[in-house]
Amino acid sequence: MQITPSGETLGARIEDIDLNIPLSDADFRVLLRALGAHGVLCFPGQDFGPAAQVAFGSRFGDLEVHVVSSLYHEPGHPEVMILSNMKQDGRPVGLHDAGQEWHTDLSYAQIPALANILHACRVPMRHGKPLGETQFRNMHAAYAALPENLKTSLAGRTATRDFDKYWEASLTRPGTQRKPLTEEQRCKNPPVSHPIFRIHPITGRPVLYADPGYTVCIDGMDRVESDLLLEFLFRHQTRAEFFYAHHWAVGDVLMWDNIGTVHNAVADYTMDEPRYMRRVQVMATLDYAALSR
Repeated sequence: MQITPSGETLGARIEDIDLNIPLSDADFRVLLRALGAHGVLCFPGQDFGPAAQVAFGSRFGDLEVHVVSSLYHEPGHPEVMILSNMKQDGRPVGLHDAGQEWHTDLSYAQIPALANILHACRVPMRHGKPLGETQFRNMHAAYAALPENLKTSLAGRTATRDFDKYWEASLTRPGTQRKPLTEEQRCKNPPVSHPIFRIHPITGRPVLYADPGYTVCIDGMDRVESDLLLEFLFRHQTRAEFFYAHHWAVGDVLMWDNIGTVHNAVADYTMDEPRYMRRVQVMATLDYAALSR
């Protein structure tokens, strides 16, 4: 395979590889290292179905079954969630507002997500240009650029992440298909605490692990002080040098590091401009430091 870095803070293009073919151990190690080094990997021109996507994702860890996967998943593959604004027989075929607003997928879970793998089957276009870019911020770089006194004062501290924060905010979006969570769904995703500064499982370096989407408070801290510090950390992430955007093409498979980045899906297309993506979430269930050697 050929790996071409973007030259920006994140991103690399991976060519001369067919993701339908099971990865050799050597290629798996190369991709794992590339994920740690570049954060966002694009495999252009891929043509594979849900079963192959499940097989590829499973190579990197256990796959999540989303709390609303019963509504929007590929038949026979509950791990493959459909993200789409399209309808069939008047009914939505996928979740159309997934990923909007800055967040880290599954930071609200006890075991966090290692990676998101998204396959672009339909990409909205207007005047020959793709819409619906996915934006990222580099949390390795964001940690490194923090003031040293803040690194010291927050070292070892944890913060609470709550699925409700993101879901409730999503319910206020115009035209959302989402419904309030049931009590059963809430019980499946209780609030959890994670370190504010995480050691990345592939790179071994610290990252800022505090996303605006799910992080609600710094544990054991006065709420006013916690809110002020989180506001600073969220604002710090917006610095231009941490930013990267992917512009989609049909056939792209985008794999990104969910621990070392935050991301946002831009909804600059209408319901009449078709978008269809298949997604699997890889949980961080393996010893990636050992596997990448």
